[in-house]
Amino acid sequence: MIDLRLLREDPDRVRASQRARGEDVALVDSLLSADERRRSSGVRFDELRSEQKSLGKLIPKATPDERAELLKQAEQLKTDVKAAEADQNEADEETKRLLLQLGNLVHPDVPVGGEEDFVVLETHGTIRDFAAEGFEPKDHLELGEALGAIDVERGAKVSGSRFYYLTGVGALLELALVNAAIAQATEAGFTPMLTPALVRPRAMEGTGFLGQAAENVYHLEKDDYYLVGTSEVPLAAYHMDEIIDADKLPLRYAGFSPCFRREAGTYGKDTRGIFRVHQFDKVEMFSYVDPEDAENEHQRLLEWEKQWLSGLELPFQVIDVASGDLGASASRKFDCEAWIPTQGKYRELTSASNCNGFQARRLSVRMRDGKKVQPLATLNGTLCAVPRTIVAILENHQLADGSVRVPELLRPYLGGREVLEPISK
Repeated sequence: MIDLRLLREDPDRVRASQRARGEDVALVDSLLSADERRRSSGVRFDELRSEQKSLGKLIPKATPDERAELLKQAEQLKTDVKAAEADQNEADEETKRLLLQLGNLVHPDVPVGGEEDFVVLETHGTIRDFAAEGFEPKDHLELGEALGAIDVERGAKVSGSRFYYLTGVGALLELALVNAAIAQATEAGFTPMLTPALVRPRAMEGTGFLGQAAENVYHLEKDDYYLVGTSEVPLAAYHMDEIIDADKLPLRYAGFSPCFRREAGTYGKDTRGIFRVHQFDKVEMFSYVDPEDAENEHQRLLEWEKQWLSGLELPFQVIDVASGDLGASASRKFDCEAWIPTQGKYRELTSASNCNGFQARRLSVRMRDGKKVQPLATLNGTLCAVPRTIVAILENHQLADGSVRVPELLRPYLGGREVLEPISK
C-alpha cells in the first residue's frame, strides 16, 4: 500500500498514477474522505477518554450531591466513548479497505498506456534466418513430441487443457535449467529457497495478488489457502512482521516453486503446447533493500536476467512495460522477451519489478537504521520460468533433422549432451 501521508500531501500525484493505470480515480477522493473520518474520530475518541479519566478522578472527592451528578455524567461519557470507539474502528476498516484497492504509484518514467504501449529499451542476439539455412522451423510442440520430451495429450487426459507432462529429456531439460539458474543466482549472492506453494490470505493479499489479479488465483475455500502463482508471494511474506537492521541489507533470495495460474481471460490464446499453462515451475529472484537503493537493485535484477538469457544463447529484447500492464504492486517493470521463430515475434520470458515500499507496508516488513524504523523496499525478478524457456530453447536451437542443439551453459547439467535427438520409431 502507499503511504497515507503522501496521499494527503500530494493527492494529485496519486490521481495521476491511477489515471495512468486505467484505474478508478474517484477511489483517491473516497480514500481521502475515509482517512479524514478516521483521524477525526480518533481525535474525538481521545478527547472523550481524557474527559472520562478526569471525571473518574473527581468522583471520589465529590460530596454526595455532586457525586450523583458526576456519576450521571460518567454513565453518559461511557456511552459516548463506546460510540466514538466504534466510529473510529469503522473508519479504520473503511480506510484500510480502500487503501488495499489502490495500486502502487507509477514511476514517472513508465510509458503510459496499455499492454501494447511498451517501449523497447534494448535488443540482444541475432534472429536466425531459417530460410537461408534451407528449412522451415518446427514449433516447440512438434519438436518436443519427436524428442519424447513433451506430452500434452496425456496431460489433458489426466488434468484437462493447459496441463502437460515433461518426459525423458524434457524432464532432464527442466532439471538442468533449474540447477543452472540456481547456480547463477547463488554465485550472485542469492540464498536458494524452496518455498511453500500454499499460503494464507494475508500473504497473498500483502503481495497485491487479491485485487485485480484475483481472478487468476486458485483458492482452496475449505481450508482458506491460496496456491501461489509465483514464489514472490512466500518470499515477500518470509519477513512479514519483522524489523531488519539496515546493515543486513540487501537480503536476496532465489526461490524455486511450482506456480499455479487460472489464466482467466486468455481463452483461445496460446492453446497449443506449453507456452501458457496452469501449472509450471519457476526460479524467482527476490530482494529486500533500503528504499534509496531500490532503483539500482532493479537494474541489477535486470542485468542478471539478461546474463541468463544470453547464456542460453537466445535472441531477446528488453521492454519498459506500460502503466496499464504493471499489476497492482509494481511501480515499474522491465520484461525480457525472447524471440519465438514460429510465432515471428518476441514473447515474455522474464520480468523484473520494483515494488518499493508497497508490499512492505502491507506485510509490515521494516528496516531499522539507528533509531529510525521505516518500510523497506521489495523487488522481484524472474530468472527462469521453465516451460516458456523450454519453448524458446527448442525453437531457437533446432536443427534441420529435428534435433536440438544444447546451449553450452546447460551441457554440464545434461550429462555433457551437446544435442537432443529425436526418438527413433
